[in-house]
Amino acid sequence: MKSFALLFLVVICGMGGLGQKLKPKKRSNGEEVNFRTKTKDVCTMSMSGDEEMKLRIECKSQGLSYWCEFTGKPSVCRAFRNNPKLYWNQIAVELRKLPHACESTQVLKTTMCQKAPTEALMKKIAAGMEPEDRANEDKSVQKTSTSMRGAGKSSVKKIGKPPMLPLIKPTQQGRGSENETEAMKLAREHCWESLHGFCSYIIGIFRG
Repeated sequence: MKSFALLFLVVICGMGGLGQKLKPKKRSNGEEVNFRTKTKDVCTMSMSGDEEMKLRIECKSQGLSYWCEFTGKPSVCRAFRNNPKLYWNQIAVELRKLPHACESTQVLKTTMCQKAPTEALMKKIAAGMEPEDRANEDKSVQKTSTSMRGAGKSSVKKIGKPPMLPLIKPTQQGRGSENETEAMKLAREHCWESLHGFCSYIIGIFRG
């Protein structure tokens, strides 16, 4: 009986170890794979999720950055469960053959899961593109507006105020006009018509 019980325990332990070996290998969330496309775009591929997984691809190309996201259930593929690292590497290999990692790629396929159900395929759900240095562009716009304001202020300063004209006191101006009027009257009374201007000038000097 003791030998039978010992043999039974050995069989159970062996089955337990076998069960652990058959557990699917899971890839940890946040792990990344780096690659370059056919046109040398620098890309990063990151995975997250468990049963339904999400794949995000981010790339940089000539001052632009673009991204796309895929979702699917590759865990229904037995080959994926056995070796998920090889699965993602195969996807990266296929993406390296493309000039643009997100344009013409609606579904990601691998050779190791060709016979798997369609739900195992990673399908595109979103994509986008934007300038890589948008923040720098915003800063340059702010600097330009500030410099324009400074130039406007400096131009106002350069124009300055118009020169001040000498002021004539109203009393002096009134007296001069009165003297001229009286001189002209006297010139009209005592001088020939052709000499009115000259006479009024001489009279004005003496009255002056």
